[in-house]
Amino acid sequence: MSPLKSARRWRATLVTAVAAATLGVGTALTAPATAAGPPAAQTAVVAPQESDATAAAPQAPADAATTADWNPPAHLVQPLDEVWRHVEQTYGNLYGFRNYGWDQLMANGGGYLNYCVRWESGAPVSAQLRDQVHRVLQEQSDKWYDRMRGFDGFPQARVQINVVGWATANRSTFQWDDDSVDLYIGNLDGAGAPQCAPECGRFFNQDGNYTRCPGGAARHYDQSLWLTDGFGGGAGGDWGQRIGREYFVGALNQPDIHILLHEIGHTLGLDDFYDWTPTGVPNFLMKAGTATQVTEFDVWMARDFWRHMKYRYDL
Repeated sequence: MSPLKSARRWRATLVTAVAAATLGVGTALTAPATAAGPPAAQTAVVAPQESDATAAAPQAPADAATTADWNPPAHLVQPLDEVWRHVEQTYGNLYGFRNYGWDQLMANGGGYLNYCVRWESGAPVSAQLRDQVHRVLQEQSDKWYDRMRGFDGFPQARVQINVVGWATANRSTFQWDDDSVDLYIGNLDGAGAPQCAPECGRFFNQDGNYTRCPGGAARHYDQSLWLTDGFGGGAGGDWGQRIGREYFVGALNQPDIHILLHEIGHTLGLDDFYDWTPTGVPNFLMKAGTATQVTEFDVWMARDFWRHMKYRYDL
């Protein structure tokens, strides 16, 4: 099992997540009736194949990736083929894993994703800062999903990002009185980090059954944005994204928050490239440290992942 900076960060260790949910303490205060939350404090995450080591790895139908829309620029054909062959060789449960960002989106009908913000800091949050976080999360997500528009049956012109909940240790941290989002105060996971209700989180309820979520399915959350004091670098997976609170707040007015963008790429299933480089493509976002925005190659990798997975959505 690898540390946060390791490759393929989709899924938190399930045992850790469940334990943290079980050990969570504190009282949740909600605005409407419920909100969203994250899995446990992912201090380590594992690749999809490791989350169910005993299951046989399902294979995609032979024609799963057949599409007339697959027309990448000529100079990207070879490196994209190299990447997908590497994915098939190294993701032990590539086609059986069912909680990529694509799966979450399609479970919602293709139109939106719900988020919870985990504020792991004592720094105050004004209503203005809260709304900035919501706006920026939409803007950064657009940089991935807008490039999917019209490609091979992708169902939406735009993916709406809804922030349905915020979690923190102390109510005084949140300096607003309106009920625009659900609040989770003092609800801590097993590692002591504030969390929204596991009963409302897709990570914990991948069958889509939110009957134990006080606000029902409408108040569920698909992913969490963890903003953690002093956190260096980032982590991403099916549970969401985690980056440094100071870094994120300082970058709110930047056009590209590149660590967040990189981690969203992991939520979509894309790999890290720490130890190899596809032929002829040395600089791209998912190869950390070589690009600060979503590049053409990143977009085509995301499209390639989508076209290989879309067979499961009956499009």
